[in-house]
Amino acid sequence: MGFLIFLVGAILLIGYIAVDAYNRLVTLRNRYKNAYAQIDVQLQRRYDLIPNLVETAKGYMKYEQETLQAVIAARNSAITANSRAAQSPGDPQAMQQLGNAEAALTDTLGRFLAISEAYPDLKADQTMTRVMEELSSTENKVAFARQGFNDGVMVYNTKREVFPSNIVAGMFNFAAAELLQEVAPEVKVAPRVSFG
Repeated sequence: MGFLIFLVGAILLIGYIAVDAYNRLVTLRNRYKNAYAQIDVQLQRRYDLIPNLVETAKGYMKYEQETLQAVIAARNSAITANSRAAQSPGDPQAMQQLGNAEAALTDTLGRFLAISEAYPDLKADQTMTRVMEELSSTENKVAFARQGFNDGVMVYNTKREVFPSNIVAGMFNFAAAELLQEVAPEVKVAPRVSFG
């Protein structure tokens, strides 16, 4: 009789540990997905600001149409990559595509801003100044949101790799999540332009 009670107790304990591990994995996965939603909000804001930037510059940069078109093309690629990543936050391929698209957009914006330095009237334009300030603020918010997402992914990945959660993760297909890498060092700094 004592052995039977011990056996039932052991089964209940193992069941409790498995259910607890499962629930924690679900909670952590939902947290990093929510953290990605914060990135998505800030990226959408960034994408919405770029057409205003280009429209403002069009009047001043008549001979730079290729540059303006490159900015819009890079923005559109980033929107597509972000849409894929938003559907499956943490998916390695989606995160890599988003990182590459964001790097290309940042690089293209950097070239645009370098060229805009040659247009003093554009630098003095109040709309351009306002949009640049909003864009800079949004870049900072994206960086903070990325850090929150990556922190959430790290906690989730750690939990799914430690015992006994790794057993539950394997049984219920809790896949590893991918970090959203920062843009390469040569382009990761938000472009800074002085309009003074």
